[in-house]
Amino acid sequence: MENNHPDILFMKEALKEAHKALEKDEVPIGAVVVCAGKVIARAYNLTETLNDATAHAEMQAITMATSTIGGKYLDKCTLYVTVEPCPMCAAALAWSQVKRVVYGAPDSKRGYSKFTPSLMHPKTEVVGGILADECGKMVSDFFKAKR
Repeated sequence: MENNHPDILFMKEALKEAHKALEKDEVPIGAVVVCAGKVIARAYNLTETLNDATAHAEMQAITMATSTIGGKYLDKCTLYVTVEPCPMCAAALAWSQVKRVVYGAPDSKRGYSKFTPSLMHPKTEVVGGILADECGKMVSDFFKAKR
């Protein structure tokens, strides 16, 4: 895939959000929602800041995106997230009927595909592995530093 491919460009935007999480000592996961070629929502993990276990980057991005478009369905949008969504986020993405989910690094411990691969909406296209090394390294380095 070429460096100017939209999936690479928008994953780099999600990585920028992950860096913001890292600066706040949050698990460095970032997300953006893109609709009609434009970023309509940017978010990162805020579980520590908000003291809320559900404040994952994807959940924040869904809320922001639906507010931006004025509706609950994201059926014309793509969510880019640096790490594979967990089952909670995958279910929320299914409820929002997001058109595509593009993630960076797989999550072998808590990723939705480990538990329920069919959790996403049946019409949602899922693409994994975009800038996987860069996305995964940020999270693994974060947890190494914590130990």
